[in-house]
Amino acid sequence: MRQVAVVGIGKTAFGAFPDRDLRSLAVEAGQKALENAHATTSQVEAFYLGNFAGPSFVGQNHLAPYVAGGMGMTGIPATRFEAACASSGAAFFHAVSAVAAGLYDVILVTGVEKMTSQSTPKVTEILAGAGDVCGEVRAGATFPALFAMIARRHMYQYGTTREHMAAVAVKNHQNGAKNPLAHMRKVITMEQALSGKPISEPLTVYDCSLISDGAAAVLIAPFERASEFTDKPIRVLGISQTSDHVALDEKADITTFQAVQTSAEKAYKMAGVKSTDIQFAEVHDCFTIAEIVAIEDLGFVKKGEGGPYTLAGGTCIQGERPVNTSGGLKSKGHPVGATGVGQICDVAQQIRGEAGERQVKRNSLGLAQNLGGSGATSVVTILGAA
Repeated sequence: MRQVAVVGIGKTAFGAFPDRDLRSLAVEAGQKALENAHATTSQVEAFYLGNFAGPSFVGQNHLAPYVAGGMGMTGIPATRFEAACASSGAAFFHAVSAVAAGLYDVILVTGVEKMTSQSTPKVTEILAGAGDVCGEVRAGATFPALFAMIARRHMYQYGTTREHMAAVAVKNHQNGAKNPLAHMRKVITMEQALSGKPISEPLTVYDCSLISDGAAAVLIAPFERASEFTDKPIRVLGISQTSDHVALDEKADITTFQAVQTSAEKAYKMAGVKSTDIQFAEVHDCFTIAEIVAIEDLGFVKKGEGGPYTLAGGTCIQGERPVNTSGGLKSKGHPVGATGVGQICDVAQQIRGEAGERQVKRNSLGLAQNLGGSGATSVVTILGAA
C-alpha cells in the first residue's frame, strides 16, 4: 500500500446562503482545493462526493457528475457517497484507499450540503431518515431526542451534568468566534448555555449543532508525488471506517459508540500510535454530549471523565489536548455532507500552522472523527506532518 498525502485543501464559509445553490458551493470548495495544490482539473483522475440528502434538500439527484461537470471535469469516475453525517468522511476513506491501492494517483474529494432551503421541521424530518425509520422515527424520535436519551443515560451512569455539556458549547463557541469561516461567530457564557431554549430535555438550543450550507474539498495524491503540488504535504497516517447498528435499542450501551472505538483502534494501529500520542482533534459534536462521548471512545480520557475533563479546560486551545479548535459543528456549522472533509481541512490547517488565532502549539499529529447517525457509521483519520 502506498503512502497518501493531502496536498490541497479548500472550504467555503459555512452558514445560511439563500442566494447560493448546492453546486456553486461544491464548485467553490473544489476550485479552492485545486488552487491550494497548484493543480488543474485535467490532473484529477477521479472525483468522490460526500453528500447526505441533496435529493431531499434541493431535489437534485445524480449529484457527483452534476458537481464534477460544474467544474469542467468529465471523462473520469464521479461517485457520490452517502453515510448520513459521515458521508464525506466515507468519501475520503474510499479515496485514500483507492490512491493507496494504486488505482488512481490524484483524487478530488468534496463534501457538500445545502440545508437551509427547507424549513427547520422539514430539515429535522430529512435528518431523521438517517435513523431507524421503521422503529425510532415511527415512534416520533428525532436526532435531538435520540441524543437527549444518550445524554440522560450518560448522566445516570457517570454523573455527567448539564454544566459539563454546557462547557463544550462555551468552549466551541469561543473557538468558532475566531474562525472566519464559521457559521456562528458568537461567544456565549456558561449562564447562557444553561438557560437556552429547551429542545429535548436535557438538551437546549446551545447543545445542538446548526443547520448550515457549505462545502469543503481536499486533493489527495501518493506521498511520493506530493512535492509536485505543495511544500506542505500532510500524511494520512491512519484511517478506518466502521459501522454499528442504526437503532439505539440494538446497542449494548448507548453511552458509547462501538463504531468509534473500533475505527479509532484500527486507525491507531495503522498509524503506529496510541491515543495518548494524539495532540489535537476535530470530533463530531453534533450535540454537546457527542463530543463528551467521542473523547471517551477515542481513548483521550476514561469512560465517564469526558465532562469533568472538558469543564477543567483539558480540551480548550491552551489545554492538554485541544478539541474542535475550528469551533466544531456547534459553532463552525454542520452542513452534514461537508462535515467530514471539513474536519480534514481543519486538521490539515493546524498541522500547516495556518490556523491563526486558533493555532495550537503541538500540531504535528492530529485526528478527525466523523460520525454518522447515532453512531451507525464512524470514520477516524489520523494526519501527521511530513
